[in-house]
Amino acid sequence: MIKTILSISGRPGLFRLVSQGKNMLIVESLADHKRMPAYARDKVVSLGDIAIYTETDDRPLAEVFELVKEKTGAQPVDIKGLGDDASVRSFFGEILPDFDRERVYTNDIRKLLQWYNALLAAGITDYVNKEEKPDDTETAAPDAE
Repeated sequence: MIKTILSISGRPGLFRLVSQGKNMLIVESLADHKRMPAYARDKVVSLGDIAIYTETDDRPLAEVFELVKEKTGAQPVDIKGLGDDASVRSFFGEILPDFDRERVYTNDIRKLLQWYNALLAAGITDYVNKEEKPDDTETAAPDAE
């Protein structure tokens, strides 16, 4: 689900991938549902491709969104209400205790929480596909031959 949600550099908010054309993508804003093109020159990143640094291994953004949802009870996060940078980092430390405090900047945490709020406002609350599991079935079939 989260793989079709995009962030486009220079454009506010998040976008849903609608279609692909030659040298461009057709995207729809999650906020106002307006469709527009995103060209090859635009820096487009799928939220499914983003991970958060931790002390041991990187955590996919979808898993972090699930942790935020559990912590907040599927309610929006009052980012301004968190206060200063230390409070934001402390709040995020409660969600993901082993995040790498040197490589994850406060602005990254704020952006993650803004994206979480935007997804909630758009009615998107399932971040990890329950069907996505390791490819056990695909590797088992060729071995059986």
